[in-house]
Amino acid sequence: MSPQNWYNKKKKRWQLMTTIKDIAEKAGVAKSTVSRYLNNGYISEEKRKKIDQIIAETGYRPNTLARSLKAQDSKLLGVIIPRLNSPSANDVLKGIDRTARQNGYQLLITNSDQSEARELENIQTLVKQKVAGMIIFAREMTPQLKEVLPTIPMPVILIGQRLAGVHAIVHQDYQAGKDMANYALTNGHRDFLFVGVSEKDEAVGSLRKHGFVDTVEKVAGTTVSYVETSFSRRETYQKALVFLPSRQATYVACATDNIAIAVLKAAHELGQKVPEDFSLNGFGGYDSTDYVYPTITTAAFPYTQLGIDAVHALQRIIQGETVPEIIELPNHLVVKQSTARLGE
Repeated sequence: MSPQNWYNKKKKRWQLMTTIKDIAEKAGVAKSTVSRYLNNGYISEEKRKKIDQIIAETGYRPNTLARSLKAQDSKLLGVIIPRLNSPSANDVLKGIDRTARQNGYQLLITNSDQSEARELENIQTLVKQKVAGMIIFAREMTPQLKEVLPTIPMPVILIGQRLAGVHAIVHQDYQAGKDMANYALTNGHRDFLFVGVSEKDEAVGSLRKHGFVDTVEKVAGTTVSYVETSFSRRETYQKALVFLPSRQATYVACATDNIAIAVLKAAHELGQKVPEDFSLNGFGGYDSTDYVYPTITTAAFPYTQLGIDAVHALQRIIQGETVPEIIELPNHLVVKQSTARLGE
């Protein structure tokens, strides 16, 4: 197609597009009235119904990006994720993306790649872009982040971490640890190994671990040992090749499903059977736990729902409504093939 033909085709399409002016003329109202309607401002019920009707008839869709850049209003949301290869973050993003689109928002998504410096740079970038609000998957609550978050000049929702004075949506990680421990104890296990990550990560590294350990240690005759790893399956797999041969535990609890998958792979290579030699669980509820053998017992977290709730909460804050500072989402135990009653 020649440049001239391309231009003519585009020009025809542009001429067919409905504008705010067209909506105003068809509804018999001023352009400013349509603008207030689109920005959730006050107009009479009669005019609102008329504009609703015209928009439905024309299929009008506002250019939210242009409106946001011009008015610096609430139609751009910034999202900061910790890394690109996180199954849980990806599921949360599905909920964020779907709900943002349904409510007329555009997203600006940045990746911190597990770097504190990049995380702070991303915050600065989103502030400069004048987003209406931010959703931040905090890597960990560092001193610098604790200092910066309260100064951000737009509403913020933290995902998975907590900071006094900042809105957050979190999972019930401590309760998940308790539930998993009670399940293991009920099945006769008394010797445990917990494979976790640094406690600098409050949710995954601290709360899940302490929920599990606190519950186990209340029962006489139990033992608990620990191995610290990272979120990397490769690193965990390599460490498991070292610690599994000397394992005394009959039950191995892993802080994430990916960690559990890595331990399972190492066990296979070492000739150790799950759950015959030891039971194994993860946390997260990732689909990947259904595609290994044996399938892995896990605590399922509502990641997609968390994303949906994050956008709804942020929108309410932007509109001046009151929102609880901390919103907790429940989880549930999913028993699969990797755990069994001791002795069976």
